[in-house]
Order: sequence, then structure tokens, then C-alpha cells
Amino acid sequence: MSRVGKSPITLPQGAEVAFSGEVITVKGPLGTITQAANPLVTVANDNGTLNFAPADESREANAMSGTMRALVANMVNGVTKGFERKLTLVGVGYRAQAQGDKLNLSLGFSHPVVHAMPEGIKVETPTQTEIVIKGIDKQKVGQVAAEVRGYRPPEPYKGKGVRYFGEVVILKETKKK
Repeated sequence: MSRVGKSPITLPQGAEVAFSGEVITVKGPLGTITQAANPLVTVANDNGTLNFAPADESREANAMSGTMRALVANMVNGVTKGFERKLTLVGVGYRAQAQGDKLNLSLGFSHPVVHAMPEGIKVETPTQTEIVIKGIDKQKVGQVAAEVRGYRPPEPYKGKGVRYFGEVVILKETKKK
């Protein structure tokens, strides 16, 4: 059996899990998330502890038990604590400004870049060169951060661009004559 699938999830205070047919719903203080349940995995709720087991002895069921456990654990963390991703802008004149559900970026192009945030995602700019993306869905938060980074990824010669917080960019040496 999958090592990840063997470990149970203990529900923190304020989190509730409901199973209705093919859907798993997790409710918490920050919101509600739903996920399609896989028929190869059986989920049991034992007084606030979720256990995942493969429905049969197949290799796919074994793999999916660990995957479903990880997805539900991320859902529980999301509705109780939430997820956030930090980005930093490196470069002269690179700026970011959050306006409601839009993020205005000045990244050295001849035009400003405006990125609309999907539902359930909040964006903050503590300074002009920092962006904080927050939400309860880990996949959505990571996807939005990747899309914002994709407008101007860090280039290898000067390191200018949008980076994840703590990302190390190895700079190349310029051509010698």
C-alpha cells in the first residue's frame, strides 16, 4: 500500500468533511472546497480521523489512495489555514499594484500588464516589488503565481524578472572578447 495513503488525516477544530456520492466536500472557517472522489479509493471517517484505503489490490488503486489522501489533506489545510505564494520583482522600474481583484504589473513592456484574479484568490502588494497571492485552493494559488511569473520569468544574465520568494537564479557569465 502507498506510504502516503497509510497515514491518516486528523481533522482540526472547525473542519468538517462530507461524502456525497462521487464528491468529497471539506468545510472550514475560510470556506468550502469540493473534490471528485475516485472509485478506486475507499474513505472512512472515524471520529475526526480520515483513513484512505485502496478499493482493490490493483496498482492503480494503490497509487490513487496516496493521491486522494494528499489532495484531501491539502483541502483540509486550505480551509483551516489557507495557502499563500510570494513573488518578488527584480529589475529597475518593475512594479506591481493590487487593485481589487486585478493585479497591475509594470514589467518593462511598452504597455502595462493587467492580470485578473480568479474567484477565491486574493492578491496583496505590501511593497511595489512584492506580490502575495492567497487562497484556500493550493492548485489555484500555485497556478496564478506561475501565470504571473510567466509574464517575465527571470533571465539568466542579469536576473531581472518575476521570481518566487527565495528562488535562486544562477547567473551566466557574459561573452568574453
